[in-house]
Amino acid sequence: MNRFLIVPQLKIHNANALSSPYTLGFPAMTAWFGGIHALQRQLNAGAFAGLRFTRAAVACHRIDQQTYKGSGDFVHSIIGTGNPLDKTGERPSFIEEARCHLTVSLAIECQGVGQGDIAEFTQAVESRLYRLKLAGGDILSFKTPETLTIDGDNELARLTRKLMPSYVLQERRELMTEAMRNGQDAIDALLSYLKVEHRSRPLGNGKGEWTAKRKAEGWLVPIATGFHGITELGFAENQRDPDTPHRFAESLVTLGEFVMPYRIKRLDDLLWHTRYDAENNLYLCQQNNRI
Repeated sequence: MNRFLIVPQLKIHNANALSSPYTLGFPAMTAWFGGIHALQRQLNAGAFAGLRFTRAAVACHRIDQQTYKGSGDFVHSIIGTGNPLDKTGERPSFIEEARCHLTVSLAIECQGVGQGDIAEFTQAVESRLYRLKLAGGDILSFKTPETLTIDGDNELARLTRKLMPSYVLQERRELMTEAMRNGQDAIDALLSYLKVEHRSRPLGNGKGEWTAKRKAEGWLVPIATGFHGITELGFAENQRDPDTPHRFAESLVTLGEFVMPYRIKRLDDLLWHTRYDAENNLYLCQQNNRI
């Protein structure tokens, strides 16, 4: 049996839309797991010391990316914030910060909560959520959290109904792997699935027809799914936590696909989890079927 904590209709203001140094859009999966882990730690410090959040899904109901595209513009521009003047009355340096407002529902697989503790557990979650940030954004509101117990894939529809209507992310790393086996490097493999090819076909009499097509069907997007350590573990001057080893890392970006939850037939195709690959210095958010 799988028990889930469901937090419906979370409205988040000014979430971080800069999901990696080179992608802008839906917040990175690492950002969502950061908030989920912070919630677990707060609950562990209270009455639920044995609680563990093992896997999670993020269902996006609405996203409003803070960008602007004027008439005749080729690209979108980030809508920035007006920072206050400094002590000398001068405007401080402008740093572009991509933001988005969004509404999501969280389905978090949990362990260590007994049936008799459900009421106390959901009340504790509700009281702590407003103290947290999610994906760097402020939580404005949410509907009452609830729990749901299902029998694996056999009752998956009971869970996906709680997330509708929305889109959830599936990892499509296998598309990248296939393209790289054919001789492409990682960035070419990524772009080959994101580009749109426009072609014209003559119809005669000076007329023609234009078509637009991508390499694969589906709502494919670049997603940030973790980090790759590029230095050895050690200690850096003025690091935030003086007791925890530090290392520099770079973002990992791969392909993902937005799908509606009712199309998913297996829990492993819905839920994400974190994994540390010590041999390759990888800190990953991934799905079981994509390992």
